[in-house]
Amino acid sequence: MDKESLLRLVELLHKDKDIDKDIVFQGIESALESATRKHLKTSEPISINIDRETGEIVAVQGGQEIDLSDLGRITAQTAKQVIIQKIKEAERDVIYNEYVERKGTIVSGMVQRLEGSTIIINLGKTEGYLPKSEQISNEFHRPGERIRCIVGEVKKAGHRVKILLSRTHSNFVRQLFELEVPEILDQIVEIKGLVREAGYRTKIAVFSEDPNVDCVGACVGVRGTRIKNIVDELNGEKIDIIRWDDVHEVFIPNTLKPAEVTGILLSPENQVATVVVPNDQLSLAIGKRGQNVRLASKLAGWDIDIITEVELEREREREEADGSTEKDVDGTISSEDDTGNEVEGARVVGDAGSEEVEK
Repeated sequence: MDKESLLRLVELLHKDKDIDKDIVFQGIESALESATRKHLKTSEPISINIDRETGEIVAVQGGQEIDLSDLGRITAQTAKQVIIQKIKEAERDVIYNEYVERKGTIVSGMVQRLEGSTIIINLGKTEGYLPKSEQISNEFHRPGERIRCIVGEVKKAGHRVKILLSRTHSNFVRQLFELEVPEILDQIVEIKGLVREAGYRTKIAVFSEDPNVDCVGACVGVRGTRIKNIVDELNGEKIDIIRWDDVHEVFIPNTLKPAEVTGILLSPENQVATVVVPNDQLSLAIGKRGQNVRLASKLAGWDIDIITEVELEREREREEADGSTEKDVDGTISSEDDTGNEVEGARVVGDAGSEEVEK
C-alpha cells in the first residue's frame, strides 16, 4: 500500500468509525510487525514505525532497515487480516467506552427483530438487547417500532459489545422525569425517593427548597402535559407524585395517597407506623394485592400497619374495659376531598401533596 492510500485509509476509519488516528496507526504497525516476523521466520524483535504526517513506513531489525517491498503478497495478505482484526477491536472499544459512559441513561432505538423473548434494538452504531426480565409485562413491541430504554450492563463479547437495556428499572422513570421536567434537571426540584413495580405503579417523592416553586405542580405540568407524556411512555402505569416532608407524621400519610389518612402513631424503636384510615378507604390504602401500602412502606422506609377508625374505636373500648390507659393517636392528619381538577391521564387527589396519575 502506497503512502497516500495508507493516509486515506487512516482518515476514513477515523471519520467513519470514530477511531482515534493513532490507534489505527498502531494497529497497522502491529500487523506489519507480526507479518514480517512470520515471513522472515525469526523470533528477533522487529520495529516498524509509520510517519503520522507522510505515511512513510520504516522497518528495523537488529539495527538494520528492512525493505518491506520484498516481503511478498502473502505477507501483505497476512498484514491485511491483522489490520482488519485490530480495526474491529478498536471499533468495539469506541462503542464500549461510549455506552459505559451512558450507563444509567435513556437511549432511543428501533425494534429490529425478536430472538425468542429478547428484543434486539438498533441503536445506530450497534445493537442493544432487551431481555424478557427487563420488559414491562403488559407491553408488546413490533419490528420497526421506536422504543426508549435505559442502558444497563455493558460488556465486551469477542469483537462485539453487548449492551443490555431495561424498561423496568426505577431509574428509567427517574430519567423520564428529568427529561420532561426542566426544574429537576436544573436542580430546582429534587427527587427524594422513587419506588416502582414496573407496569403497575410508581411512587415518586419530590421536594423544592424554593417556596415559590410547587414541586408537584412542576412535575404535572400545565394541564397535566408533562406527566401525561411520562404515563404514555409507560403505557398507562399509575404514578403517584408525592410531596416529600422530613416530618414522618406528614410524609408517611402522603405516601399512602390516593387513600386519605385520619391519624398516625409512630413507633420509632422498631420503625413501625400505625396509620388510621376511614372505613371506606381501607382497600384503597392497601391497594390491589397490597401494592399501595407495600410501595408506600418502601418509599417511607417504615413498616406500615393500617387500621380503620372502627378498629381503633374497638381497641379503645377494649382497653377501657380492661382498665388500661387510653392510647391517643397523635399527629392526626386530615385531608380534603379530591379537588376534582381533571386532566387527561391525571387526577389531583388532595392537598397533602400527592397526585395519582392513571390512564
